[in-house]
Amino acid sequence: METWEGNPAAASNAATLEAPGEIRVTRVNGRVMTNFLMDDLALDYALLPGENEVVFVYKTIWAKSTVVRNGESKVHVIESEPQVVRFEAEAGETYRFDFDQPESRQEAEQEMPEFSAAIVSSAGMTVASSTVWDGEEQMAASRTPIPASSSDGTPVSGDNALELLKAIWETASDEEKKAFLRWAFE
Repeated sequence: METWEGNPAAASNAATLEAPGEIRVTRVNGRVMTNFLMDDLALDYALLPGENEVVFVYKTIWAKSTVVRNGESKVHVIESEPQVVRFEAEAGETYRFDFDQPESRQEAEQEMPEFSAAIVSSAGMTVASSTVWDGEEQMAASRTPIPASSSDGTPVSGDNALELLKAIWETASDEEKKAFLRWAFE
Protein backbone atom coordinates (compact mmCIF):
# COMPACT_ATOMS: atom_id res chain seq x y z
CA MET A 1 0.00 0.00 0.00
CA GLU A 2 1.52 3.33 -1.05
CA THR A 3 1.71 5.94 1.71
CA TRP A 4 1.88 9.03 -0.47
CA GLU A 5 -0.18 10.66 -3.19
CA GLY A 6 1.02 11.50 -6.68
CA ASN A 7 4.36 10.67 -8.37
CA PRO A 8 3.98 6.97 -9.28
CA ALA A 9 7.68 6.92 -10.26
CA ALA A 10 8.56 7.21 -6.55
CA ALA A 11 7.41 3.60 -6.07
CA SER A 12 10.49 2.31 -7.90
CA ASN A 13 12.83 3.25 -5.03
CA ALA A 14 10.40 2.88 -2.12
CA ALA A 15 11.21 1.08 1.12
CA THR A 16 8.75 -1.48 2.51
CA LEU A 17 7.33 -1.68 6.03
CA GLU A 18 5.75 -5.07 6.76
CA ALA A 19 2.94 -4.90 9.31
CA PRO A 20 1.56 -8.14 10.80
CA GLY A 21 -2.16 -8.56 11.47
CA GLU A 22 -1.80 -7.39 15.10
CA ILE A 23 -0.51 -3.99 13.96
CA ARG A 24 -2.96 -1.53 12.41
CA VAL A 25 -1.13 1.41 10.82
CA THR A 26 -3.37 4.47 11.08
CA ARG A 27 -1.14 7.24 9.68
CA VAL A 28 2.08 7.58 7.73
CA ASN A 29 3.66 11.03 7.59
CA GLY A 30 0.35 12.59 8.63
CA ARG A 31 -1.66 10.83 5.91
CA VAL A 32 -4.56 8.69 7.18
CA MET A 33 -4.24 5.08 6.02
CA THR A 34 -7.19 3.08 4.72
CA ASN A 35 -9.06 0.91 7.21
CA PHE A 36 -10.28 -2.44 5.95
CA LEU A 37 -13.31 -4.40 7.09
CA MET A 38 -11.04 -7.08 8.55
CA ASP A 39 -8.77 -5.85 11.34
CA ASP A 40 -6.21 -8.64 11.25
CA LEU A 41 -4.75 -8.25 7.76
CA ALA A 42 -0.99 -8.33 7.36
CA LEU A 43 -0.12 -5.42 5.06
CA ASP A 44 3.01 -4.03 3.43
CA TYR A 45 3.40 -0.25 3.29
CA ALA A 46 5.56 1.44 0.66
CA LEU A 47 7.55 4.30 2.23
CA LEU A 48 9.45 7.04 0.46
CA PRO A 49 13.16 7.07 1.32
CA GLY A 50 14.03 9.52 4.08
CA GLU A 51 12.41 10.41 7.40
CA ASN A 52 9.08 8.65 8.02
CA GLU A 53 6.60 8.89 10.88
CA VAL A 54 4.30 5.89 11.37
CA VAL A 55 1.38 5.90 13.82
CA PHE A 56 -0.08 2.52 14.70
CA VAL A 57 -2.08 0.52 17.22
CA TYR A 58 -1.37 -3.00 18.45
CA LYS A 59 -4.57 -5.04 18.71
CA THR A 60 -5.03 -8.65 19.72
CA ILE A 61 -8.17 -10.74 20.09
CA TRP A 62 -8.70 -13.56 22.61
CA ALA A 63 -11.67 -15.95 22.68
CA LYS A 64 -13.86 -15.81 25.77
CA SER A 65 -13.87 -19.02 27.76
CA THR A 66 -17.14 -18.20 29.52
CA VAL A 67 -20.73 -18.44 28.33
CA VAL A 68 -21.59 -15.63 25.93
CA ARG A 69 -25.02 -14.04 26.26
CA ASN A 70 -27.09 -12.98 23.28
CA GLY A 71 -25.52 -9.91 21.67
CA GLU A 72 -22.36 -10.07 23.79
CA SER A 73 -19.01 -10.24 22.03
CA LYS A 74 -17.42 -13.68 21.87
CA VAL A 75 -13.92 -12.23 22.21
CA HIS A 76 -11.78 -10.01 24.42
CA VAL A 77 -10.14 -7.22 22.42
CA ILE A 78 -6.87 -5.93 23.86
CA GLU A 79 -5.56 -2.74 22.23
CA SER A 80 -2.58 -0.49 22.89
CA GLU A 81 -2.61 3.27 23.02
CA PRO A 82 -1.67 4.77 19.65
CA GLN A 83 2.08 4.46 19.14
CA VAL A 84 4.44 6.48 16.93
CA VAL A 85 7.77 5.52 15.47
CA ARG A 86 10.09 7.78 13.44
CA PHE A 87 12.90 6.41 11.33
CA GLU A 88 15.01 7.04 8.25
CA ALA A 89 13.93 4.64 5.49
CA GLU A 90 16.50 3.63 2.89
CA ALA A 91 15.49 3.03 -0.74
CA GLY A 92 14.72 -0.63 -1.43
CA GLU A 93 15.09 -1.71 2.22
CA THR A 94 12.48 -3.85 3.99
CA TYR A 95 11.52 -3.11 7.59
CA ARG A 96 9.24 -4.97 9.97
CA PHE A 97 7.67 -4.49 13.39
CA ASP A 98 9.19 -6.42 16.29
CA PHE A 99 7.35 -6.77 19.61
CA ASP A 100 6.75 -9.28 22.39
CA GLN A 101 3.94 -11.72 21.60
CA PRO A 102 1.83 -12.34 24.72
CA GLU A 103 1.04 -15.97 25.55
CA SER A 104 -2.33 -15.23 27.21
CA ARG A 105 -5.01 -12.57 27.45
CA GLN A 106 -3.87 -11.73 30.99
CA GLU A 107 -0.31 -11.24 29.79
CA ALA A 108 -1.56 -9.05 26.92
CA GLU A 109 -3.57 -6.90 29.35
CA GLN A 110 -0.55 -6.49 31.62
CA GLU A 111 1.73 -5.49 28.71
CA MET A 112 -0.59 -2.86 27.16
CA PRO A 113 0.23 0.08 29.48
CA GLU A 114 3.94 -0.32 28.61
CA PHE A 115 3.54 -1.61 25.03
CA SER A 116 6.31 -0.70 22.61
CA ALA A 117 7.41 -2.04 19.24
CA ALA A 118 10.67 -1.73 17.37
CA ILE A 119 11.26 -1.25 13.66
CA VAL A 120 13.85 -3.74 12.45
CA SER A 121 15.72 -3.74 9.13
CA SER A 122 16.13 -6.82 6.92
CA ALA A 123 19.60 -7.24 8.47
CA GLY A 124 18.00 -7.55 11.92
CA MET A 125 19.15 -4.13 13.16
CA THR A 126 16.73 -2.09 15.29
CA VAL A 127 16.36 1.32 13.64
CA ALA A 128 13.73 2.83 15.97
CA SER A 129 11.44 2.12 18.94
CA SER A 130 7.90 3.35 19.37
CA THR A 131 6.54 5.68 22.01
CA VAL A 132 2.98 6.62 22.92
CA TRP A 133 1.60 9.02 20.31
CA ASP A 134 0.42 12.31 21.78
CA GLY A 135 -1.18 13.51 18.57
CA GLU A 136 -4.86 12.94 19.37
CA GLU A 137 -5.41 16.71 19.45
CA GLN A 138 -3.60 17.03 16.11
CA MET A 139 -5.72 14.25 14.65
CA ALA A 140 -8.99 15.87 15.77
CA ALA A 141 -7.85 19.25 14.44
CA SER A 142 -6.93 17.79 11.04
CA ARG A 143 -10.29 16.08 10.48
CA THR A 144 -12.10 17.19 7.36
CA PRO A 145 -15.18 19.23 8.23
CA ILE A 146 -18.45 17.92 6.83
CA PRO A 147 -19.68 20.42 4.23
CA ALA A 148 -23.05 22.04 4.69
CA SER A 149 -25.89 20.90 2.46
CA SER A 150 -28.44 22.91 0.56
CA SER A 151 -32.16 22.42 1.15
CA ASP A 152 -32.32 19.69 -1.49
CA GLY A 153 -29.49 17.77 0.22
CA THR A 154 -26.72 18.45 -2.30
CA PRO A 155 -23.35 19.55 -0.90
CA VAL A 156 -22.76 23.29 -1.08
CA SER A 157 -19.08 22.77 -1.96
CA GLY A 158 -19.92 21.07 -5.26
CA ASP A 159 -17.96 17.90 -4.42
CA ASN A 160 -19.54 14.82 -5.89
CA ALA A 161 -21.19 12.34 -3.54
CA LEU A 162 -18.32 9.81 -3.65
CA GLU A 163 -15.71 12.40 -2.67
CA LEU A 164 -17.97 13.64 0.12
CA LEU A 165 -18.45 10.08 1.41
CA LYS A 166 -14.68 9.49 1.33
CA ALA A 167 -14.05 12.68 3.33
CA ILE A 168 -16.67 11.77 5.91
CA TRP A 169 -15.40 8.17 6.16
CA GLU A 170 -11.89 9.39 7.05
CA THR A 171 -13.26 11.45 9.93
CA ALA A 172 -15.56 8.76 11.34
CA SER A 173 -14.74 6.81 14.50
CA ASP A 174 -14.51 3.01 14.39
CA GLU A 175 -17.97 2.77 15.99
CA GLU A 176 -19.47 5.14 13.42
CA LYS A 177 -17.91 3.14 10.58
CA LYS A 178 -19.29 -0.13 11.97
CA ALA A 179 -22.77 1.39 12.39
CA PHE A 180 -22.67 2.71 8.82
CA LEU A 181 -21.60 -0.66 7.42
CA ARG A 182 -24.38 -2.41 9.34
CA TRP A 183 -26.85 0.07 7.85
CA ALA A 184 -25.39 -0.18 4.32
CA PHE A 185 -25.54 -3.99 4.20
CA GLU A 186 -28.97 -4.47 5.82
